[in-house]
This record gives sequence, structure tokens and C-alpha cells, in this order.
Amino acid sequence: MLHIFYSRLRMEEKSLLKAAQALGVSVDFRDVGDLVWPDDFEDVTKGDVALCRCVSQTQNIALTQLLEGKGVRAVNPSGAMSLCGDKIATAALLDKEGIPQPAWRVAASPEAAVKAAESLGYPVVFKPAVGSWGRLLAKVSDREACEAIAEHKFHMGPAHSVYFVQQYVEKGGFDLRAVMIGGKTATLMKRSSEHWITNTARGATPEPYPMDDVLENLLNRTAKAIGGDFLAVDVFKMKEKMKGKLKEKWVVNEVNGQPEFHGSVAATGTDVGKLMVEHAIGLKL
Repeated sequence: MLHIFYSRLRMEEKSLLKAAQALGVSVDFRDVGDLVWPDDFEDVTKGDVALCRCVSQTQNIALTQLLEGKGVRAVNPSGAMSLCGDKIATAALLDKEGIPQPAWRVAASPEAAVKAAESLGYPVVFKPAVGSWGRLLAKVSDREACEAIAEHKFHMGPAHSVYFVQQYVEKGGFDLRAVMIGGKTATLMKRSSEHWITNTARGATPEPYPMDDVLENLLNRTAKAIGGDFLAVDVFKMKEKMKGKLKEKWVVNEVNGQPEFHGSVAATGTDVGKLMVEHAIGLKL
């Protein structure tokens, strides 16, 4: 059986249910806010597949771990969800695999965070290690602002006690988002905005973007390194000095392990929900 668990009924969850019904798949479609483990999961059995669509990263990981304990194949698996939910862990893995990304630093105190920013050179971007939708990002252009941001984050609680500082890249007003299912690119869209944050959740305009061999190779390498079934990979171009000349190259900015996909559907016309359901029902433990 295919299970679809969600915490907020969005366009994405509705499209997954519609696709499952159209394909004649036996589907269990439930709001996790109404459920208690294990009482309400007696019909979930070994060999089933579950699409876990909780908005909360913490809820998603907890749910997938519980389901995997019963022998259920979760999409994404808890390991991939945990990895994508931690920007520091993701950046470390991309470096290990030699996948290009903006330069970054990690610090454990306000003073070290300022030192990290100055090591990269202003402007820099402060990102929460855990977070999405472009929230709590801060572009910092000088030491005075950096000291203020670092101090504010210090008092925001344990979740902000480790600083992730990334090189700011002037990306020409756009980035690309690739939705990847089963390690292959399902959609590729361009997100344009006058703001330096180009998330569609923050008002960026989506449109389709053509694939090329360089992009495809980068996306495939990234998906292979991260693992999982359903990813959104965000990339943009940055300039790099090579043999005395400035050249542009694609770099990975972030990888999302439980993305919304309404923007990709609107931009490309691809039925992502159907592709996800088809992939899920083909999975074997």
C-alpha cells in the first residue's frame, strides 16, 4: 500500500492524491496531526511505501524513523532527510565529493563568526543550519553589521549556536531549481528576482530553463552524493578566476530533501505528483 502523510494540505499533497487515484493505486491519505503512534498505524505494514510530507523537518524525520522501524520504505529515507535538513552536513558532503559550491565557514561563537566572515571577505551570507523558504538569511556587508548579526543569533537559542557563513555570490538576479526524482532531473526552472533571495516563496518569478551537459552532470553528481528519492537542487553561476581570466561556472547552493514543487509545475507543466507516485510504487525494500 502507498501511504501519504501530511501536516498541511497544500497543492503538492492534493496532486499526489490525485495522481495515486488516477493510477489506481491503493492509497492511505492522512493528516499526522490526527494520529498517535503506534495506535493509529496498525494498517501500516512491512513492505509498504510512505510519502512523508510534513511541513516540519523534525516531524518528517521522526515519522520516517518510526515507519522504517516497521519495515516501511519512506520517501525520502530518514538519512537523506536529515542530511538535507542540515546545511553544514550538506556542505561538508559536497566538499568531500568535490562538488562545487560557494566558499563557506562554520563557527561556534560570535567572535569566531566575525572572524569567519572576514576570512571569506564581505559581503557574506549568514544562514541557519536548519531552515527553508529563505527565512532567517542575512546578507552582511561590513564588520559592524556582522558583529550585530552574530550577537543576535547568539541569543536566539541552541539552534543558532553554530554559525554557518557562506560567501555571497552575485548571481545575476536568478538561480535554477532542479527537481530530481530517483536520481534523475524531472524539472528544471529559472527563478528570477530583483531581491538577492530568489525563492519562489519570497516572490521570485519561475520559468522553464533548458538543460545542458554541464548542468546535467553537476545535478547527477549531487543526487548521487546525497541519495534519497526526491530532491530539489538549487544552483547558480559564479565567476572564478582561472589562468588570469574570469570564467563562470555552475555551483550548488543548497539541496532540499522535502521540497514544495508547485513552482516547478507552474513553470514547466510537468506533473511532478504523478512522477513521484510512479517512482514510489516502484520502490522495493
